[in-house]
Amino acid sequence: MSDVGRAHDEVRRARYAVAAVFAVHGAVTGSFATRVPWVQEHTSLGAGQLGFALAFTAFGASCAMPLAGRISHRFGSRTALRGLLALWTLSLTLPSLAPNLVTLCLAMFTYGATAGMADVAMNALGVEVERLLEKSIMSGLHGMWSAGALIGSAAGTLAAHLGADARLHFALTSAVLTLLGFAVCGWVLDLQPAEDEEPPPRFALPPRSALLIGAVGFCAVFAEGASLDWSAVFLRDRLDSSAGLAAASTTGFMLTMAVARIAGDAVVNRFGAVRTVRAGGVLAALGGVLIVCAGHPAVAMGGFALMGLGIAVVVPLCFAAAGHAGPNPSQAIAGVATITYTSGLIAPSLIGGVAQATDLMVSFCVVTALAGGLAVFAGVLRTAERGGGGEVSPRAAAAPGPRS
Repeated sequence: MSDVGRAHDEVRRARYAVAAVFAVHGAVTGSFATRVPWVQEHTSLGAGQLGFALAFTAFGASCAMPLAGRISHRFGSRTALRGLLALWTLSLTLPSLAPNLVTLCLAMFTYGATAGMADVAMNALGVEVERLLEKSIMSGLHGMWSAGALIGSAAGTLAAHLGADARLHFALTSAVLTLLGFAVCGWVLDLQPAEDEEPPPRFALPPRSALLIGAVGFCAVFAEGASLDWSAVFLRDRLDSSAGLAAASTTGFMLTMAVARIAGDAVVNRFGAVRTVRAGGVLAALGGVLIVCAGHPAVAMGGFALMGLGIAVVVPLCFAAAGHAGPNPSQAIAGVATITYTSGLIAPSLIGGVAQATDLMVSFCVVTALAGGLAVFAGVLRTAERGGGGEVSPRAAAAPGPRS
């Protein structure tokens, strides 16, 4: 086999490996989400206290994400991702061990910090693989995250149905995912800094390009968070739907997101990032209009499905655009991730606050307006259209197989 062919096969394996990493990362999130009621009962917390503790997840991620670039520079991308992913999978056990509010806040801070650092590292590697393949793959990678989250959620739902103790459930899940993550990280790209390359700062403000890109991601994540957390409530309270039908709306939204992300790369490669996001913004806004005007549960469910379809590829393309926008992908990705994490944190509470002051329909008018903003401001993602067409980072080497 020629050197070119061998390098191509190695990069292709690296793509599959980083896709598996995304799935492992998502499985942790899905596993935890299903056992939040157990954690609340175990710690004897009210709804307000639980919400306060869960907010520390985003706080920890925002504080720690800027460190990911320096860790990757110090240890190399493969070793860094292997370590950060293991910290993330192991941190799954912490919330179930917390006996009270203070310890749960500390557990969620650590959980969020390790999640954020692993998130930045794996997205930076995804961008490098995309450069080498010269085609969009980020949507599919995030689709694998969604698929992993669904698998983790399904396993957690089964554990909850069987009445399993979350401490045992999380310990077993953590052990399996840690071993799986350690194995697949052996095939990811092993990027090493150039000898004269300065290490990135421990903490630095994101570049201006990341702020603009992050604003687009903010709109998409706000719509995602609002739909995930409030779609069932909307159907139950405004349309008098049954609990099962209301829950099905949320599940349908998640499935739409996952399928659209997995299929999204083909659309992006055909039409480009900007046109894809503009079309997605139109679809999401149309979905918002259907939700606001719905007089029947089926119409609202169709609206949420359109919302999921429209916003599905936006965040992956934001990460891709950030990674291609400058010489330090990790720093730019960390900036965008911080903004999107913040959006995910404030969206559910802001929707609830607006609904409390006015009506839930007004809340989704806000969501619809933000979704429409995607179509207006999609042009800031133009750097993502260079995808693999831009210059490959000087740190990027051909992806060797696992080292013993």
